[in-house]
Amino acid sequence: MPRSAQGRHHKTFSKATNGMLFNSFEFWFFFAFVLTVLHLLPHGKQNVLLLVASYVFYAFWDWRFLSLLFVSTLVDYLVAPLAVPNRSPAARNFAIATSVTVNLGILALFKYFNFFLESFVDLLGLSNPHPNAQFLNVILPVGISFYTFQTMSYTFDVHAGRIRPVRSILDFGVYVAFFPQLVAGPIERGSRLIPQIVQHRQIDPERMASACHLIVWGLFKKIFIADTIAHPVNAVFANLHPTGPVVYLALVGFAVQIYCDFSGYTDIARGIARLMGFELMLNFNLPYFASSPSDFWRRWHISLSSWLRDYLYIPLGGNRYGNWNTYRNLMFTMVLGGLWHGAGYNFLLWGIYHGGLLILQRIVSRTRYDEGQKKHWIVSALQVIGMFHLTLFGWLLFRVDNMSQFVTMITSLAVSWSSWQSAGEMAVYMAPLVLPLLLYQFCQYTTGNMEVLSLAPWPLRAVFLGLTLSAVLLLNRSHSIPFIYFQF
Repeated sequence: MPRSAQGRHHKTFSKATNGMLFNSFEFWFFFAFVLTVLHLLPHGKQNVLLLVASYVFYAFWDWRFLSLLFVSTLVDYLVAPLAVPNRSPAARNFAIATSVTVNLGILALFKYFNFFLESFVDLLGLSNPHPNAQFLNVILPVGISFYTFQTMSYTFDVHAGRIRPVRSILDFGVYVAFFPQLVAGPIERGSRLIPQIVQHRQIDPERMASACHLIVWGLFKKIFIADTIAHPVNAVFANLHPTGPVVYLALVGFAVQIYCDFSGYTDIARGIARLMGFELMLNFNLPYFASSPSDFWRRWHISLSSWLRDYLYIPLGGNRYGNWNTYRNLMFTMVLGGLWHGAGYNFLLWGIYHGGLLILQRIVSRTRYDEGQKKHWIVSALQVIGMFHLTLFGWLLFRVDNMSQFVTMITSLAVSWSSWQSAGEMAVYMAPLVLPLLLYQFCQYTTGNMEVLSLAPWPLRAVFLGLTLSAVLLLNRSHSIPFIYFQF
């Protein structure tokens, strides 16, 4: 088995993590300047500023990869007009083939080259044949999985007749490189974002207030919860002999960490975009309140799961051609969804695991109950708890660096439950971090409003924002921790 794919990604990605993070003061100076100038310009000049600002933002990560961003933009801008429904089948097929080949080719080269080369070396039984060879260390460009999928979806939608090709390469460039969501999504569709780029944008005080709520809450989730809870979680995964209770709490902690890290980024991105007059899609909708595997994927990383559904699962046939074909399509879609996160056996197994859960759900729902029927609240609560624990096992596959670590963790969960002292200390440390999240999400769930703070009277909003912003400023470190999904 080749060396740890996930660990390898951490290593190669670390060389490109010197960009402007949302949780850094450098970014907020940059954004304040862009926002001020943006509102002084007419609409036509605003898009020029947005494109320049987006390229500057990306150049702070690694200016060399601006060429990849430009190539992906240029290719889809040029081939999409060939894909419109009134063109010849040959032209339309050429457009789709070119978009897929270029974008997936770029993605495969920079994201999977190291994995396949090292796998090939291990398969031949070679041991470090060229220890100093630089070609074994291809750096992963930040955000590459997000913007390549975004540009492909545009050409797919033009091919399907959902949208018309964009006339201005400036407008299309802004669509691809829009800096709030460039490096970690959400993966926007052309039908949503392009009209907002082309049309005149207006901002009212209410939208500005809600944007600030999103930004502060996103920073709170990232800095106060995710970055703080990461320390005990990382310590447990680095322990060669952890106990079962500690491993269980580490899995719960990682579930909270990755959710707050990723959804925190999305909240900040949506808030920043809203201040500039844009509305980005909701990417998370209380995923740990899911009652089934399919419900989880309707709530977690919605822009990716809906992308895989619309551009992979449904074109493969979806659930239209019998049960066995449906199971095959589900498994294939989830395996590719797992590999989208990275070239590693853990991501492959994570995709297989979630594909298996979706298949099992379909089998059970056909024989035992209808998922949509009304249930007693106790049954619903038990289903949510059960689904959360199924998700925890998936996060174990996702988080481990290699399969030997996975075996260590599973063994500890199975047989090592004799000591609870360390687990108690860890629980005391984590509780104050998790409790604010639970309370806020319970309010979101009961009201059915993801921006529930907007419903509160202004004194309560002021106190909430004051407390969360104070926590953010007190806990923010001089060396900000990158967002987890930047490595994907």
